[in-house]
This record gives sequence, C-alpha cells and structure tokens, in this order.
Amino acid sequence: MNDDKPVRSPCVHVCALDEQDICIGCQRTADEITRWGRMDNAERREVLQLCLERARASGLLLTPS
Repeated sequence: MNDDKPVRSPCVHVCALDEQDICIGCQRTADEITRWGRMDNAERREVLQLCLERARASGLLLTPS
C-alpha cells in the first residue's frame, strides 16, 4: 500500500495556453492538465520534470552557468 500524499499540482493560477497548448503559468500541456487528477504520483513526478525542462528551454527558468 502506498501512503504517499498526492503530488501537488504545479498550478500557479496563471492559466493561459500558448501556441503549443502549453500553459504559460505551470508549463503543463493541456492534456497533462486534464489528466492530472487521474495520474498516480509517479506520473505526476514525470510531468513535473517535463515542466521543469520546458521552463528551462523557454528561458523562464535560468540555470547557473
């Protein structure tokens, strides 16, 4: 049995999709947002990693050089 608390949504209440259907606030795709409530924690962590990669790629998150 898994007693993990559900991984929290990355939503920051800045909800608008860009041209690629990626939320400008949380960096999730429209599909990821829709499916979030049905995902298990492992899937949610995978999505959070993708969000981080998208934020870095778009320049929203700066990484040390």
